Amino acid sequence: MNKRKRVGDGLVSKLPNVGTTIFTVMSKLATETGAINLSQGFPGFDCSPKLISLVDHYMRKGFNQYAPMTGVAALREALAQKTVDQYAVTYDPDTEVTVTSGATEAIFAAITAVVRPGDEVLVFEPAYDSYVPAIELNGGIPVFVTLTPPDYAIDWQIVSEKITNKTRLILVNTPHNPTGHVWTIDDLDQLAAIVHDRDIWIVSDEVYEHILFDGRIHHSLMTHPVLQERTFIIGSFGKTFHITGWKIGYCLAPKELSIEFRKIHQYLTFSTVTPIQYALADYLKEPAHYRQLPDFYQRKRDLFLAGLRGSRFTIKPTEGSFFQTVSYAAITDEPDHDLAVRLTKEIGVASIPVSVFYHQKNDYKILRFCFAKDDAILEEAAGRLSKL
Repeated sequence: MNKRKRVGDGLVSKLPNVGTTIFTVMSKLATETGAINLSQGFPGFDCSPKLISLVDHYMRKGFNQYAPMTGVAALREALAQKTVDQYAVTYDPDTEVTVTSGATEAIFAAITAVVRPGDEVLVFEPAYDSYVPAIELNGGIPVFVTLTPPDYAIDWQIVSEKITNKTRLILVNTPHNPTGHVWTIDDLDQLAAIVHDRDIWIVSDEVYEHILFDGRIHHSLMTHPVLQERTFIIGSFGKTFHITGWKIGYCLAPKELSIEFRKIHQYLTFSTVTPIQYALADYLKEPAHYRQLPDFYQRKRDLFLAGLRGSRFTIKPTEGSFFQTVSYAAITDEPDHDLAVRLTKEIGVASIPVSVFYHQKNDYKILRFCFAKDDAILEEAAGRLSKL
């Protein structure tokens, strides 16, 4: 009797090396063990009641049908005005601002717009885990520039040596996830010197643009004229306003790039939830809602670090984002993945092993913790970690 072939037996995976993300794995383990979850990068507190009230207002007024593919005009105009106010850079809200269903969708659309089979894409690693799959799904070839602790600074000579006539795109992330490294003006100048006479595009993931510490300034790639003309700037309301579950992002790009970006976006999600867009347009009218973020998060960073002061971890305060990395090299030789699992089970604090952000799983004995949590949670987590 012939064995019946199962549906899907002949399916060849487009992403054979991709499994369940580490964020899902560690969050699931934290739930199963009752551990404090400092692994996945989402705020442990609610957004502004005013923002919720605005969403309710627009839902009740009947703004519940499809939004325009590019985003509602009011939000695109508010984003354009915010960009002028914050960076003194002008984008046309009609042709150069696009609202997306989260920053990850925007990153995928931007990569898809410019990468073709055989194109090389420079990736600074450790890297956010959506970058490489998006490159590979478009037939691109990731080329890695490896950054190392404790500073994770970029060696621009190495970057220059990685550039070939096949290089089509460079992926930038500042402030950086997972390391918290923040680019300087010199970094922008160095990148501009490399790309100014080449047909190379840039996707700049700037979702943590408002979360910087110790007086640092976010140097958006849009502020450099050589870079601005060839860059897709990716932003996230989720990170800025503590609404990661709403999945609202955006892309700012010159008209020619936005035309190609929108061709992809319209067939990914077409449009993004309507009443939330109107609510955010109103909420953006008060700049204090995002300008207070550095102080808000620095207090949490400092509270978490103060709790770790007596621990055996080696710590360099993060420069930006809501992530803090710590070195445990002086404590144990365990692989970082094993230690992350053990700490979740034994002391009840979940983290992310930074090796997962490297394509060859480079293990520098570093763990990443998210400190976008309530103060009491941070104090309890730091107390438990200090006993290690």
